[in-house]
Amino acid sequence: MKKALVIFLVLAIAMSLLAGCGQNASQSSGQDSKQQGSDQNSGQSEPQGGAKAEKMRIALIVKSTGNPFMEKMADGFKTAVEEDGNEAIVKAPDQPTAEAQIQMIEELIAQKVNAIAISANDPDALQPALQKAMNEGIKVLSLDSAVNAKSRMVHIQQADPERIGRIQIQAAYEMIGGEGQIAVLSATSQATNQNTWIKWMKEELKDPKYAKMELVKVAYGDDLRDKSVSETEGLLKSYPNLKAIIAPTTVGIAAAGKVLTDKGLKGKVFLTGLGLPSEMAEYIESGVCPWMYLWNPIDLGYLAGWAANALVKGEITGKAGEKFTAGKLGEREVIQVGDGTEIMLGDPFKFDKNNIEEWKNVY
Repeated sequence: MKKALVIFLVLAIAMSLLAGCGQNASQSSGQDSKQQGSDQNSGQSEPQGGAKAEKMRIALIVKSTGNPFMEKMADGFKTAVEEDGNEAIVKAPDQPTAEAQIQMIEELIAQKVNAIAISANDPDALQPALQKAMNEGIKVLSLDSAVNAKSRMVHIQQADPERIGRIQIQAAYEMIGGEGQIAVLSATSQATNQNTWIKWMKEELKDPKYAKMELVKVAYGDDLRDKSVSETEGLLKSYPNLKAIIAPTTVGIAAAGKVLTDKGLKGKVFLTGLGLPSEMAEYIESGVCPWMYLWNPIDLGYLAGWAANALVKGEITGKAGEKFTAGKLGEREVIQVGDGTEIMLGDPFKFDKNNIEEWKNVY
């Protein structure tokens, strides 16, 4: 009897130990499996099951610091990127040069961002750096001021460049009665958008109706406030019979507005171009700038942000005919323009005394 009892106790203890080991092994296996799954998910951009997707890192390089248009554009860009659950990175060089932007592109490549959007200071000089980025799997797009078609997947166009250029000449014609000298105050000499608009200004001037108007000079203020002021003063000194200044740059038109106001030239030298309502309201209300044009820079950045979101998710690749939803702006389509593709924001909007009050506090 005692022998049987001892055998029973030994068996019971053995069974208990085996059960404990089995439970520990099961728990250990579960923890290992859980840890392995976490590591795999952290390296994936797409959600699995109920897991949350990793944020995409989407960068914007603007032309330079201290440019209110670029700042508003960046605000819209960040809003769009964050609406889609991604992280926005905004970089701005101190000077509006291609060299500074190339350095920033290289930095973003090293940081392995998912997309780069850029407003170019030069259409061609950025090509090697941007092609390197695309070869690394980074999605590249331009906005506002385009890079060449080989350097991007798609460009975000604020409005039809031909329409923008021609409409500014038409405005100057009406302001000066179709007769007299005019000048253009541009940004940098390499700015793609500026040069395209100026090309269409010159095309418009070929119409016989402008036979009594003369474009005497295209000056470059480099989108710097002080230099734009100096260039405006230089135009007035060199061309005492100047009748109008066209400034297709928000920095330039504000600088010219101040110079014309300070010199008491309202009604003698007219001003038009592309400006921010918040900066130009006083000059429109005073009559120094009877009217001007622009689009919403916040919406321009917003559209670019959503295009970048769509590129990194594979919803679009930049091919003509593709469509995507750009948040509050609704559905947009990629269109073929020249050698590349574009996504269009809309038409330029006219700001004058009749509507500047309602817009000057918006942007």
